[in-house]
Amino acid sequence: MASGSLSSSAIKTQTRFPLQEHLRRKTSKENLDRFIPNRSAMDFDYAHYMVTEGVKARGKENPEVCSPSREAYRKLLGEALNMNRTRILAFKNKPPTPPVDFFSHEIITSSTLRQDKTIKPRRVIPQTSERILDAPDIVDDYYLNLLDWGSANVLAIGLGNTVYLWDASNGSTSELVTVDDEDGPITSVSWAPDGRHIGIGLNNSEVQLWDTASDRQLRTLKGGHRQQRVGSLAWNNHILTTGGMDGRIINNDVRIRAHIVETYRGHEREVCGLKWSASGQQLASGGNDNQLYIWDRSTSTSRSPTQWLHRLEDHTSAVKALAWCPFQANLLATGGGSGDETIKFWNTHTGACLNSIDTGSQVCSLLWNKNERELLSSHGFTQNQLTLWKYPSMVKIAELNGHTSRVLHMAQNPDGCTVATAAADETLRFWNAFGTPEVATKAAPKARAEPFSHVSRIR
Repeated sequence: MASGSLSSSAIKTQTRFPLQEHLRRKTSKENLDRFIPNRSAMDFDYAHYMVTEGVKARGKENPEVCSPSREAYRKLLGEALNMNRTRILAFKNKPPTPPVDFFSHEIITSSTLRQDKTIKPRRVIPQTSERILDAPDIVDDYYLNLLDWGSANVLAIGLGNTVYLWDASNGSTSELVTVDDEDGPITSVSWAPDGRHIGIGLNNSEVQLWDTASDRQLRTLKGGHRQQRVGSLAWNNHILTTGGMDGRIINNDVRIRAHIVETYRGHEREVCGLKWSASGQQLASGGNDNQLYIWDRSTSTSRSPTQWLHRLEDHTSAVKALAWCPFQANLLATGGGSGDETIKFWNTHTGACLNSIDTGSQVCSLLWNKNERELLSSHGFTQNQLTLWKYPSMVKIAELNGHTSRVLHMAQNPDGCTVATAAADETLRFWNAFGTPEVATKAAPKARAEPFSHVSRIR
C-alpha cells in the first residue's frame, strides 16, 4: 500500500489566497554568480614569485644605480624564462588549434549542408521552476487526482472543498464551485476533451459535471458508487469513466439520463488511477490492491460486468501513476507506491512486462514528453523530486528539485512543454521540463467541438 490519508483535520483554515504568486525568500545559494579563473591555465610558481620575491627585489633596487647594461640583462633573462608577463590569473585558455586548414578550398556539397542541419542544439533543462503559485488546503492523499490541464489552456485544481481555475493565457484565477462540508472535499478533477466541460469527483460518491464557459452545473451523476469517494476520472469522448473507493469502475454516458452504460469489476480496493488510450479502445486502471488492469472496450456490455483483458500483478504497492505512450499505441508506463518504487513498461496487447526500473522512491505520477522520447516521473519520500528519463535506455537526464513534500500530481499544458506539479507542501509549480518543440510555439489550440452540447441541466 502507498501511504495516503484523508481526514477532516486535513482541511485547514485557509490563510492564503489560492493560485497567487508564492512569495519566497531566496536562499544564500540562489542567484549568486562569481567568476572563477581557470586554474589549469595558471602558473602558480610565477604567481608566487611575482607577489613575493619579485616585488621585494624591485622595491629594493635603486633606479638611479641600475645601469643600462644590467637592465638589458634583466630583460633578456625575463624573455628566456617567460617572466615578462603582467597577468597572474588566466581567465580563459588559448583557443584550440583548428582541426582543418581554413585557407584550403574545401568543396561544400548539399549533403554536407543537410548533415549540418540535422545536428540539434543541446537542450538546456532549467533546474528551478519558472513560477510558483500558492495551493492552500490541498489534501495530502496519494490516492486522489486533484490536478488537470485542459485543451483550452486552463488548469483546474481541487483545494479542500473548492475547484479553482487558472487561465494560463492571462494568469487569471477564478473559483468554479465550492461544495458543502458533507459532500466534500473534492477528490478528483478531469477536463473533457473539448476543454470546456469538466468532471468533479466528490467524497460523497457523486460526480458533478460543469460547463466552465457558462459557469453552470449541468448535472450530477449519482448511484454508481456505494456512498464512497470517487478518486479518479477519465474521459473518452462523451464517456466519463469513474473509479471509486468501492473498487468499481463505471462508464457514464453524460448525454443520456440513465448514464451508467458499463461497469468494470476486478479491483478489490480503491481505484486510484484511470487512463484511456489515445484510440479510446483500451482502459488502464490501477488500484490500492496493487493490481493493474487492462480493459478492452470492444468487449464491454451493459448487461453484465466486463471481463478484463489483462490482470497484471507485478507491482507490490498501489498503482496510481499511469501514462500511455504517445508514439507507440500499445505501450503503457506505470508507477508503484512507497512499497514498490518502480516504473514498469507494458505491452498492453500481450500483457508482457517489457522493463522495470527501481526509482528508489514513491512514484506519484508519470508524463510522456510529446516531442521527444522521454518520460517524466514525480516522486514522494524521500527527495520529493521530478526525474526526467530517456526512453528506452531509462538513463536519467535531469532531476528537478524544489518541492518540500511529495509531488502528488502532474499535468501538461496543451503544447506539451510546460509541466505543472502540485505537492503536499501547498504549492503549485510550473517547470519547462520538456523544452520547446522544433516548430515555433503555437497559441493555445481552440476548444474542439462539444461532444455533448445538447445536454441541459439534468438532476
